[in-house]
Parts: sequence; C-alpha cells; structure tokens
Amino acid sequence: MISQERRRFVLSALVAASAAAVPAARARAQDVLDAKSAAHVFKAYETDLDTLHAKFVALAHAIPADKYSWRPAQGVRSISEALMHVASEFYYWGPMSVGGKMPADWKSAKEQIPALEKIVAKDQVIAELEKAWAHYQSQLKAVDPSKLTAAYKPWGQPLDMAAFAMTDDLHEHLGQLIAYSRSVGVKPPWSK
Repeated sequence: MISQERRRFVLSALVAASAAAVPAARARAQDVLDAKSAAHVFKAYETDLDTLHAKFVALAHAIPADKYSWRPAQGVRSISEALMHVASEFYYWGPMSVGGKMPADWKSAKEQIPALEKIVAKDQVIAELEKAWAHYQSQLKAVDPSKLTAAYKPWGQPLDMAAFAMTDDLHEHLGQLIAYSRSVGVKPPWSK
C-alpha cells in the first residue's frame, strides 16, 4: 500500500507535469486551429468578394449607357463614378487590406483614383471593373491566410479585420448601386 504522503507527492507531481504540458499542447492545438480557421475564414472572404464582383458587373451591364451619368443629387457620385469607385477599391484598398499592393503601373493612389472616376463610357467602365478585379484576384492569390492576424498600420488593426472592413464597404457600395439602378428603372438582375 502507498502511504498518504507518497500518494500526495505522486499526485502533485502528475498535476505539475500536466499543468506544464497543457499550455504547450494548448498552444500547438491553437496553432492548428488558427491555421484551419484562417483558411476557412479566408475562403469565406473570397466567396463574398466573388459574389460582390458578380453583382457589380451584373448591375454595370444592366444599367443603360445613357443612365451612367445619373446622380441622385448634385455633389453625389453618378452611376459611372460609383462603379469606378468600386474599381478603385479593387485596385487599391482591397489588395492593401490583405497586405497586397496597388498595380505596378500606378504612380500613386492619390493620382490614379480620381482619374478612374473620370471614366464614364459604359464599355470602358465595365472593362475597368474587370481589369481592377483581375488585379485584386492576383493579390488575393498571394495571400497566406495564416498571416492575416498580423498588425496592419494604415488601419491599426489586424489584416483580417481590415479585410472585412473592406468587404463591409463594398457591400455598402453595392446597396448604393442597387438604389441607383432602381432609381433609373432597372431591377437588379438577380432579384425576383
């Protein structure tokens, strides 16, 4: 029979050993979980962006060319300006929100973004939306989802939070463009 003291000693040693092992095991498990979660969340992010892109392009095609200059009030973006604002986000803010880069041929966002909003012809707007989307896609392919928790200076938050702030903004612009399309008599192609 084991003495009471010996039993306490063995039990204390086991508790101490397991207590020391638990944080290390928990950290390893958390790393695996974080990597899987990051990949899963990033996939959901990409899916959301694909849906947004498809809806922006569907609206751009559905709205007649003669309505691209329509604006709800003086000093508010026109339809073409709102679509080109989305293109600027595909070119610049979206990629930056996941640690990517603006297009190589851009001198600065400060110059390029206002120039985009001057594009008003329907076919050029749609072409620019697609070119901007292709850039965003190329930047997304280079992202390592596990790195999205790193600090990102422009927004002062982790990249994953910056990325979702970006999609939140794009959803806002989609709502804006849905309202614009309905205001000019165009039902969004996906609605019933």
